Amino acid sequence: MRTINNDFSKGAVWKCILSQAIPLTLAQLVQLLYNVVDRIYIGHLPGASSLALTGIGLVFPIVTFVSAFTNLFGMGGAPLCSIARGAGEHERAERVMSHSFALLTASSVVIMILCYLFREPVLYAFGASDATYVYADDYLKLYLLGTPLAMLGTGMNLFINAQGFARIGMLSTMLGAAVNIVLDPIFIYGFEMGVKGAALATVISQGCTAVWVMGFLHGKKSLLKLRVKHFRLQWSLVREIVSLGTAGFIMSATNCAVQIVCNKMLKLYGGDIYVGVMTVINSVREIVSMPVMGITHGSQPVLGFNYGAKQYKRVRQGILFTSIVGVIYTTAVWLLVMAIPEVFIRLFSDEADMLAYGVGALKIYFFGFFMMSLQFAGQSTFTGLGRSKQAIFFSLFRKAIIVVPLTLLLPRIGGLGVNGVFVAEPISNFIGGLACYVTMMCTLWRELGEKEKEEGR
Repeated sequence: MRTINNDFSKGAVWKCILSQAIPLTLAQLVQLLYNVVDRIYIGHLPGASSLALTGIGLVFPIVTFVSAFTNLFGMGGAPLCSIARGAGEHERAERVMSHSFALLTASSVVIMILCYLFREPVLYAFGASDATYVYADDYLKLYLLGTPLAMLGTGMNLFINAQGFARIGMLSTMLGAAVNIVLDPIFIYGFEMGVKGAALATVISQGCTAVWVMGFLHGKKSLLKLRVKHFRLQWSLVREIVSLGTAGFIMSATNCAVQIVCNKMLKLYGGDIYVGVMTVINSVREIVSMPVMGITHGSQPVLGFNYGAKQYKRVRQGILFTSIVGVIYTTAVWLLVMAIPEVFIRLFSDEADMLAYGVGALKIYFFGFFMMSLQFAGQSTFTGLGRSKQAIFFSLFRKAIIVVPLTLLLPRIGGLGVNGVFVAEPISNFIGGLACYVTMMCTLWRELGEKEKEEGR
């Protein structure tokens, strides 16, 4: 009988979660540096920094689109892998991982080709002007070449975390980010490549991450191995992976749709400068959301493992811990953003117009930010325990059903204009976050309590 390593059914649940969440959070923060460092350097380019920053913002929906497919096959497979490990089904865990690898590889090539061929009409459809298209196209042409590297590096790193090697997963992204940080100023300023240099540095850094991840999964320390015999797809397993990954896919896909709609409405009511403001706000949101996302994502292997091992009390303890930490952190962030919004804006641009328009927009967008933690906690619990239907529904509910319609409607009401675009986010956080968490507590939490009582008899 094979001994199960990284057994999350032992020790305090909160310690198990933190053992995964802390390295994962650091890894995700470092991962964020891939794009955020680019934006910081580009936002301070002399002469045309706001136009260049707006151009990069126009590329966001495509980057998010790539992430959607990474989530579909990576986040869809990783929880299944954790559950299989917890149940002692080693071969199934390897099969899930190998299937996800095959799906990520094939889809990344198709996405790269399609996005490259249709990039011009797509960028103009996303809100580009003749002035900003040049910067967006220069960045995107190079960035797309790294699509397979980005998807494999990020998607397969989830399976390192699913095996309990959170520190290795952290090192995977730290390696790529370190390379990106070093190369960015060299290419952008030293070689005077501008946005092209930022894209090239990102592609090289993604390649380093992908090589590291694949090297570990083929190495002796990995508990699970990529096996050629498992690359032949079993459609029943593909359906399981896609079903569970659809929640993450929809979350990214709807983020993509929201970014497109926001850019179009901001361009219509405020011009290019407000598209640049939204680029900064999205960057700030990504930075401050990362710790709470690290906690919730870090809890998924622990929750999934204990659920597979029928340790229902530990699952409930994990949900409660994750929820409390998330609310405390996001409340603190909200207060900080309200107190010193200028500091966050200046990270990306010192231009007077960006500060003038950005401060007020940032305060509106982050109002009641603590409610976002309820969405994260409920969503990750549904996903971690394999409840794909609920996870999918609440992904759609907050973004597609609330944010997109409000973004289209509110700017036209009462002269709100661009403020209507920014106020749609806090409204969705209150309604969507509360609905997701309350539903999770009334259904899954109660079900876990009943199973806990049955196991105790």
